[in-house]
Amino acid sequence: MENYGLYFWGFLVLYGVIMYLFSPKARTVGSFFKGEDSLGRSVSTPLLISSIFISWIFAKSITNAANLGAQYGIVGGVAYATYWLCIPVAGFVIYRLRRKFGAKTMVEFLTTNYGKWAAFAFSAAILIRLFNEIWSNTAVVGGYYGKNGSTLFILAALIFTLITLVYALRGGLRGSIMTDVVQTLVFIVLLVWVMSDIIPQSSITTLMSTGSWKLDAGVDLLLVAALQLFSYPFHDPVLTDRGFICEEKLMLKAFVIAGILGFIAIVLFSFVGIHAKLIGLEASSNVPAALATSMGVGAMLLMTVIMVIAAGSTLDSTFASLSKLVGKDLAELAGHSLGIKSISVGMIAMVAFAIFGNIPMLLGSDILKATTISGTMIIGLAPVFMLHGLVKPTALGFHLSFWIGILAGVLLVLGVLPTFLKIGHGASAMLLGVNFYGLILCTLAYLAPALFTQKRA
Repeated sequence: MENYGLYFWGFLVLYGVIMYLFSPKARTVGSFFKGEDSLGRSVSTPLLISSIFISWIFAKSITNAANLGAQYGIVGGVAYATYWLCIPVAGFVIYRLRRKFGAKTMVEFLTTNYGKWAAFAFSAAILIRLFNEIWSNTAVVGGYYGKNGSTLFILAALIFTLITLVYALRGGLRGSIMTDVVQTLVFIVLLVWVMSDIIPQSSITTLMSTGSWKLDAGVDLLLVAALQLFSYPFHDPVLTDRGFICEEKLMLKAFVIAGILGFIAIVLFSFVGIHAKLIGLEASSNVPAALATSMGVGAMLLMTVIMVIAAGSTLDSTFASLSKLVGKDLAELAGHSLGIKSISVGMIAMVAFAIFGNIPMLLGSDILKATTISGTMIIGLAPVFMLHGLVKPTALGFHLSFWIGILAGVLLVLGVLPTFLKIGHGASAMLLGVNFYGLILCTLAYLAPALFTQKRA
């Protein structure tokens, strides 16, 4: 990969120039944090659909989809694509919170109903999520320019970070949404191009018939995704921030359509891994890169373009959400309304996270950890947002549910949980067990204080 020449580096520079030109200068708080245009108008439905769709097509998700396709066949692709059904779930929940409970943002909603400490705990989880999004996406891009940890790997990752940071500072959320349109169009064209090369070699029938629908052959991962549908979207401000920037019904429509499109796109990308397995390509931690390498420089450049676009759309959205969380949400939570100064504070947060958020990449962390760790730790958010209003909300109920979820995730990572918690014998047996039993425990913990208070009254 190191000797592919100026085409790869030239594309990276060209990409940065194009994104900068398509990112309008955000001059108001509404534009920088809410995506409004220069006249103060909200984001349209088509713009919101493309923004949600491409922002959730992470570079690491494309890699994971292909890897799981190679490992489990179509079962792995469907299992991973199930996470994209989080988007419609989030849309319906946010619609309900806005219409019935007057929620304006996630942080404001939690502050009003569960207290400031609940909002701070939630914000801390979000900051960890955003931190992980930075290094996990820059590491994927770096992997197409050099071996993990090499000089070219690090150089490409850092240049990519700088390029994205520059246009994110310029346009905030508005810039992110407008560049998402370009990224979506290019991504779709390239996806069709990739499929037109794979499908004639491995027919749809062949691709769809791979794998085995058994618990230990990927179905356990599918069930994990199904359980996490009700918690996973709520700790991702890239998604939830977009739930509050236009009229409720338009927002819901955009979320449903984007979720369905995302599901389809991820299943299609799992075909890359399935095809690689069918042609006998040796298993690796980055199947798309391995397949592209085996097909020549042209294929490798094409895959690099796809990954840079996918990573860029996620990274600029990450920076935009980070700036809003620090410059606006947390500032207001602390009792300070900064007005136009909030943009400057948000910019400083962007720069700081661009620097420190790449430390795990420099240390060579595994990109899968960015997903598996956070996904289990936040299962306690499911009852908070899904069941709100069914019982009287209590701060104790929030904290019991939230921290039980965090503890479950930590114990899972440490590998100290008893084996009887496993469900099945597959690679995700413990992950499934912890999420299943953990979700039940979190739900009971959320409901108990409210039911106890109600009974006493």
